Amino acid sequence: MKKILFAILFVPLSLLAQNTETGNWLIYFGDKKINSKFNWHHEVQYRSYNFIGDTEQLLLRTGIGYNLSENNNNILLGYAFIYTEPYIGGTDIKTEFNENRIYQQFITRQTFGRFALQHRYRFEQRFFGDDFRLRLRYFMGLNVALNKNQLTDQTLYLSAYNEIFMNTEKTYFDRNRLYGGIGYRFSQKARTEMGMMNQSTNNSSRNQLNIITFLNF
Repeated sequence: MKKILFAILFVPLSLLAQNTETGNWLIYFGDKKINSKFNWHHEVQYRSYNFIGDTEQLLLRTGIGYNLSENNNNILLGYAFIYTEPYIGGTDIKTEFNENRIYQQFITRQTFGRFALQHRYRFEQRFFGDDFRLRLRYFMGLNVALNKNQLTDQTLYLSAYNEIFMNTEKTYFDRNRLYGGIGYRFSQKARTEMGMMNQSTNNSSRNQLNIITFLNF
């Protein structure tokens, strides 16, 4: 168990200095319980074209959620700021732009023994200077406990998800993200994951190493 946990947390660090076609996403998800009904969600995502040192995107997201039922049904209204450094096609030259985003989402969760299932439905209003776009997203994720019958404290687990993004006009399909990884739940308040995510669009497909920390407090 200690060897597996060491691999989840520290093996990726030995790869950070290498140039690769695989990108790297360092992700933090936080949730603060305000009371029995309300929660504060916040997250930081740093995305790199390589394992480190070539910024692709910085995403900051926050929101206030409301529990329709305890632990398994939550609606949320939030805001996100996204800074992006894309390459100009066919060159080594970068440009940059900012996006401001308002979003609404609904999350529902179900647990069946060692299986934990989550559905998330998100609607985004995206502002790029004078440009305005709408986008719909559907996420389905599954965690499977490995060394215990339920996903409780000190549990090693498998994690997988698929998320599809759809625009409301022009090219309707925006992108799809398919992820598989392994995680460890330290306690009800903290867990971590490492996995590979493939992101595909109409004209590209790229793999990303994801290193994720979840904190609930």
